Amino acid sequence: MENTNKLFHTLYRKTRFMTKELNEQLQKHDLYSSQWSILYCLKINGPMTQSDIWRYLVVEAPTVTRTLVKLEESGWVKRTQGSDKRERLVSLTDKAIQHLPAVEDEVKSFEQRMVKNLSNEEKDYFFHLLNKLGTSLHEEEE
Repeated sequence: MENTNKLFHTLYRKTRFMTKELNEQLQKHDLYSSQWSILYCLKINGPMTQSDIWRYLVVEAPTVTRTLVKLEESGWVKRTQGSDKRERLVSLTDKAIQHLPAVEDEVKSFEQRMVKNLSNEEKDYFFHLLNKLGTSLHEEEE
C-alpha cells in the first residue's frame, strides 16, 4: 500500500469506533475505556506508581491523574504514599477485585465480536504487525 495516510486514517477510524463501542459496553459498570485500560493495567501488573501507569499506557500524566481521581472517587482504586513524598502508589480496591471478573467478561465478549472475522493466524499476524509499528521511531530516539 503506497498511501500510508489511508492506512493510518483507517487505523484511527477503527480505533475510535472500537473505543465508542467499548464505552457503550462498559456503561453498565459505570466505566469508560480509559478507566478500563488503567484497571486492566493494574490487574496484570499489580500496584504501580502513577508515573509507571502513564508510561506503560503512553498517556499524558495529567490525563492519567484525572482518570485515577474518578476511579478513586468511585471506589475502584486507592492511592497511597509511595517510596518518597511525591510518589503515589495505585492499587485495586476490594470492590475492583470483586467486580473486575464481570467487567473483564464483558470486555472479552466485545473483543471477540471485533475479531470474529479473523482467523487465529490473522490475529497472530495482526498482533505481530501492531508490535512492529513505530519501533524504528523508538530506536531513533535512543
